[in-house]
Amino acid sequence: MAGERRVYGYRKIHDDLHEVGEACGRHRLARLMSIEGLRSQTGYRRRPRKYGGKPTVASPNLLKRQFDVVEPNKVWVTDIT
Repeated sequence: MAGERRVYGYRKIHDDLHEVGEACGRHRLARLMSIEGLRSQTGYRRRPRKYGGKPTVASPNLLKRQFDVVEPNKVWVTDIT
């Protein structure tokens, strides 16, 4: 069928019915769908990508690779890899 993997409304259902030889007008199909409370999906948008939004900001390098510390709890270091 022509309507695979699509959001269905009365137009696409009408086209599919017409393909298989069923006679039904678009307005009648829209009315019947309305009576039954059937509607197509509205407001469909793609989800934002993983890299969307604000650009990442690197924190300043305050240690300047001086990892030897004389007092405890003065420097905290982590590695995200």
